[in-house]
Amino acid sequence: MSFFNQVTLVGRLVADPEMRYTQSGVPVVTFRLAVEREFKNADGKRDTDFINCTAWRKVAEIVQQYTKKGSLILVSGSLQQDNYEKDGEKRYTVKVVVDKIRLLGGKGNGSQNTDGTPPDESDLPF
Repeated sequence: MSFFNQVTLVGRLVADPEMRYTQSGVPVVTFRLAVEREFKNADGKRDTDFINCTAWRKVAEIVQQYTKKGSLILVSGSLQQDNYEKDGEKRYTVKVVVDKIRLLGGKGNGSQNTDGTPPDESDLPF
């Protein structure tokens, strides 16, 4: 039996993405995505989850180049759980390892070419 680990989220970047490179020069970008829950809470408002995301290689370059704080994007990837120890206590974190993105436009979206036009989707890796 095999299991399926796939997640798709739509949200806004909480801050500008942070690009770095591995020792072998592979680009990796990290960012947090604010994603509203589908249902309203007791106060009639939607709660928001803040999801850590990591993208590698060409997807990382596209995130860095075309997004910024407030950009609305769709991400698709898999969940990855990491663990570490702090103060003698084991802690767990979950992040999305992003395989694909879609630039959705709208308020705060940085998805524009230098001439102000949106990027051609044929240039994106999906």
